[in-house]
Amino acid sequence: MVTMRAVDPTLSAHDRVYRSLRGQIMHGEMAPGVALTLRGIGKQFDVSMTPAREAVRRLVAEGALTLSSSGRVSTPELSNERIEELGALRALLEVELASRALPRAHIALIDRLQVINGSIADVIARHDAVGYIRTNLEFHRTLYLRAQAPAMLAMCETVWLQLGPTMRKLYGRLRRTEVPSGHRMIVAALRAGDEPGLRLAVRTDVTQGLRLLLA
Repeated sequence: MVTMRAVDPTLSAHDRVYRSLRGQIMHGEMAPGVALTLRGIGKQFDVSMTPAREAVRRLVAEGALTLSSSGRVSTPELSNERIEELGALRALLEVELASRALPRAHIALIDRLQVINGSIADVIARHDAVGYIRTNLEFHRTLYLRAQAPAMLAMCETVWLQLGPTMRKLYGRLRRTEVPSGHRMIVAALRAGDEPGLRLAVRTDVTQGLRLLLA
């Protein structure tokens, strides 16, 4: 079930719809291949067709939605080649972001990452796929914000956005019972100030799950 979350009431109707749909897609609230209509979006957010159309146009441009030649709008169903490409981008971008964040990885940040890992354990216990994706991305974003590289982080978030529905599909295959080992490796490398270890931990964490989709 798609849910709405609170957004800034000062936003325009277009921005409100865009941000809400973007969050839903990124966090796997929609499975791959789900069709959306302007009428349905307008009804969901209580807006006219124009802001719904503008939000969809932006999301199509970001690769979060696909637009067929017949005009059908849906969440992406990624080919193996596309999954490999986006996985490679994650590895490149996120390893670099983590490396840049390391000099600013103070104790408070590491403690915060541990708290997020605790939240991940909770959603895993509840078999909450959307909660898992959301808290997993929160873990990575919290670390990468310390890199102070906003353009690179924006590119990374665009990759996450395109992978959102696929990550929802992946969660069903993983059958996780505990926090990803890569997260523990990342925290350990941050504590030790170990840059090679951190780069390896991030690369392993962001690629190992996606490989299961290619099997």
